[in-house]
Amino acid sequence: MTQTISVAFFARKDRATNDGLKPVFMRISLMNKRLTLATKIFVRPNEWSDQNGKLKTNSEEARRVNKMLDAFKMRAFDYQRELMNEGKGVTLENMKVKWYGLSLERQRMLMEVFKQHNEQMKALVNREFSPLTLERYETSFRHTQEFMKWKYKIEDIDVKKLNYEFIADYEFWLKSQRKCDHNTTVKYLSNFKKIVHICIKNGWLDRDPFVGFKMTKREVERPFLVEEELNRIINKKFLAPRMNQVKDIFIFCCYTGLAYADVEKLTREEITTGIDGEKWIWTSRQKTDTATRIPLLPQALEILDRYKDDPQCVNKGRLLPVLSNQKMNTYLKEIADACDITKKMTFHTARHTFATTVTLSNGVPIETVSKMLGHRNLKTTQHYAKILDLKVSEDMKKLRNKFRPNSGLSSSAQ
Repeated sequence: MTQTISVAFFARKDRATNDGLKPVFMRISLMNKRLTLATKIFVRPNEWSDQNGKLKTNSEEARRVNKMLDAFKMRAFDYQRELMNEGKGVTLENMKVKWYGLSLERQRMLMEVFKQHNEQMKALVNREFSPLTLERYETSFRHTQEFMKWKYKIEDIDVKKLNYEFIADYEFWLKSQRKCDHNTTVKYLSNFKKIVHICIKNGWLDRDPFVGFKMTKREVERPFLVEEELNRIINKKFLAPRMNQVKDIFIFCCYTGLAYADVEKLTREEITTGIDGEKWIWTSRQKTDTATRIPLLPQALEILDRYKDDPQCVNKGRLLPVLSNQKMNTYLKEIADACDITKKMTFHTARHTFATTVTLSNGVPIETVSKMLGHRNLKTTQHYAKILDLKVSEDMKKLRNKFRPNSGLSSSAQ
């Protein structure tokens, strides 16, 4: 059963202006609770009726004041009717919100939405999201909060206050204060944009603050090893077993295209017999959860055979004894120095080497390379095709030789 309000007016006897006028207040009562609101009307005590809650004289001023009080009362009942029609509770809190023209909608705070998104993502790790994806969003959460402290001296903000200026200043902070390069900045802003779009889709934000804001990544050179450099590493022998171990795993990835996260989790069950009767890797990329099937080349099979009885691999059910990414990259720098390779080399260099030197340079179609790399979009793979100047040089050298004088092609063309 819906409760209805009651409205009464009273003059405060404990307050008075310098000329003895008393302020009139309106009291809205509901279920033994009261809401007191100022009317900004002042009256003479001897002209006020406590019993009737209005002026008792019949002067023109009294009639004007009483008419205003009736209007206040009607307004209170109108707000009650509005709340009922809107399906919202008739409460003193909602009446107060209506009276002062406030919003009944709950204020949505940016970091609350961000936190809820990350908590939901965390619950779906290893099912719909990789741990690395979660880590990226948690870092983005911290960056967003640090930016607001730096710019606005606050830890959270109403999503309705997000605008283009907020995004532009955030970009500046990432580049100037966090020292992020352009592409890394775009990645963090892309993570933040997802949170903004959650607010838009839920109707908490009317306008997209990213409208007109450009977020285009710049094309960067991805270092890869040419065949001669790759052979230098393959043929290099180290005294320290750990160095040889890291070298083997790096070479394995050069011939499979697996990223660190994918080779680190690779199990024996993911090695299977393919349609051609040869050994294949059937796995899914941790970064994108995309299915990946890779035929194993002799170099990769030789390395797997070398570690089939490794205690660490047997105990953990893994194919290779992979160290932490940080340690792997540290050892790789030592390996590069030992092999006189001046390129900046990380574990991901192996993946780029597979795409360029091992596959595309040897005539493997780009569609096939894209599938083995687990790319969702062929455009991602096409980047590797653009940087194969060596392959272009070799192909044109062959063509140039065909057109030299005394070559069969040259004479037949005359």
